[in-house]
Amino acid sequence: MPKNQQIKVRMMLPMSIRCSTCGNYIYKGTKFNSRKEDVIGETYLGIQIFRFYFKCTKCSAEITMKTDPQNSDYVVESGAARNFEPWRAEDEVVDEEQRKRDAEEMGDAMKSLENRTLDSKREMDILSALDEMKSMKSRHAGVSVDAMLEALQRSAPVQEDMLEEEDEALIKSIFQGSKEVTRRIDDGELEDDDDLTISGGETSQVSFKICLMCS
Repeated sequence: MPKNQQIKVRMMLPMSIRCSTCGNYIYKGTKFNSRKEDVIGETYLGIQIFRFYFKCTKCSAEITMKTDPQNSDYVVESGAARNFEPWRAEDEVVDEEQRKRDAEEMGDAMKSLENRTLDSKREMDILSALDEMKSMKSRHAGVSVDAMLEALQRSAPVQEDMLEEEDEALIKSIFQGSKEVTRRIDDGELEDDDDLTISGGETSQVSFKICLMCS
């Protein structure tokens, strides 16, 4: 349409694009002045499609895009290329699966019933998982740090007493079968070996103490 029949509007870029002339990236949300016109002969279910003209922020090359009411989006016509958006690919996969499912259920009541049963089971699993998470969260929320510290302080003396009892029981079990015998040596037995040489040359009388361990 002639420029005098176009409407000047100020808008924000609805997607990220790359200028085909200079390679400049223009990001989503960039504000710019544009010219708006009706696309002659193009409608979707009675909804008019509009075209917008605006310029690159770096080289001032003209870029055009138009509305896409079928997908609730915009389409770049010329002067730029739309950047890759991974979430758009995921949405397209979901839409394709939904269309495939609708085609399978069309005229097949058993398939439709099977799909609804699977959906109900999936929803029940999700609800049960949410209930379990809520119960775990409530249990964890009921235990405070102060309560945990108090419980540990109360249990510490009990644990020490238990350890002492265990040590005493272990010692008793080791020496339970032992028998100690002390033999006294008379002076007459030491007449032959009256003096015993010890390291350093010193002599002394030695009394022998024998400890017999019974297995």
